[in-house]
Amino acid sequence: MKVIICGAGQVGANIARYLALENNDITVIDQSPELIRRLTDSLDVQGVVGHASYPDVMEKAGAADSDMVIAVTYTDEINMIACQVAHSLFNVPTKIARIRHQSYLDPIWANLFSRDNLPIDVIISPEVEVAKAVTRRLRVPGAFEMIPLVDGKVQLLGVRCDEDCPLLHTPLRQLAVLFPELNIVIIGLVRDGKPFVPRRDEQMLAGDEAYFIVDSEHVQRALTAFGHEETEARRLIILGGGNIGFYLAERIEAEYPWVHAKIVEENNERAQEIAGRLESTVVINGNVLDPVILEEANVGGCETVVAVTNDDETNILASLLAKRHGAQRTVTLINEGKFEPLMTTLGIDVVVSPRTITVSSILQHVRRGRIHSVHSLREGFGELIEAEALETTSLVGIPLEDCKLPKNVLLGAIVRKGEVIMPRGTTIVQPKDRVVLFAAADAIRKVEKMFSVSLEFF
Repeated sequence: MKVIICGAGQVGANIARYLALENNDITVIDQSPELIRRLTDSLDVQGVVGHASYPDVMEKAGAADSDMVIAVTYTDEINMIACQVAHSLFNVPTKIARIRHQSYLDPIWANLFSRDNLPIDVIISPEVEVAKAVTRRLRVPGAFEMIPLVDGKVQLLGVRCDEDCPLLHTPLRQLAVLFPELNIVIIGLVRDGKPFVPRRDEQMLAGDEAYFIVDSEHVQRALTAFGHEETEARRLIILGGGNIGFYLAERIEAEYPWVHAKIVEENNERAQEIAGRLESTVVINGNVLDPVILEEANVGGCETVVAVTNDDETNILASLLAKRHGAQRTVTLINEGKFEPLMTTLGIDVVVSPRTITVSSILQHVRRGRIHSVHSLREGFGELIEAEALETTSLVGIPLEDCKLPKNVLLGAIVRKGEVIMPRGTTIVQPKDRVVLFAAADAIRKVEKMFSVSLEFF
């Protein structure tokens, strides 16, 4: 597949990295010669220096025979015009744009992005996606990651294994025997900051982070088995009243009316604006690093503090201060990947990465075959893939113990007519089953081929 990526920033570079690893034909456009040089030196991609919305630059990038344009520059207007140029002049079939300013996304202007006006097929709003991701994590206290799959019937959870975790030092192949009520499949472990796909004889150690697939009805049982019995937050403080903080407060008011939420926002004008737009959320005007403001917000009396200012260092320091003042749990927004390995040692409970979330949202629309959703786990580790099994899929019709899954691919769950089936050796996948798999980065292309529709199928 031939893809043009407009923008070589963090999101654009990560998408290029994912797609280049799978032997796609990738061209990246950016105005910065330095960013283009870095990408072309480290990845098998073509680079074009220039303004992504200029027709001659798009032509130079090969738009005439491209399958897709992904516009993720820092400017909404450039992203929109790049998609318009790709459509009107080069007839590119699929256009994806990152759009951040919420005025464009107001439902009353929905017709703006129709095929006759601005022909953008998929719009990604990082702020909205991040607010959704934070809300998901609030539903499952004790987990640092939570991703719903197959219409919410299955979940991926990420939990830390503390010293008192009952499952420590047990070979994974024995979990089902020793804990028969524990209906989970562990698909990834992170040890000393390094993620890996575990073997069946692998054991979990104290300090490990475990990713597992679980039937949504058994989530609490699984968390208890890992030693996590935290209660759901009823008092929440949001540090930062920007777009993410505001959307988060809006979602909490709509979906969790029993939660008492407060926002701390330093800019007086912004604080007044969001106070007028929110119904029950208390807005406090002040610096999130000021201990007096944190005391006023009663940080010590709340279960969860969410730090979502536009500065990573401020979010980290504010989270540490909140912990020191007695907050039980912190959720911290981090844009720079270099900070993530430090978070566990600092005592921060949950890290949210807008870059990873945005990349996952975009990859969902890039994957081919009968693939319904894609979520990237950590940076460069792999992808959680939800796909529909076809009659031509190699998994179908034979026991899983006889299937030759690609290396570093694990089957996490099967959903058949609304019923969740946790895979065992004797399980047989049937056509139209929804299958949840984890594929390490080097195996993603093989999974994509497994669920592609062959010509013989027709």
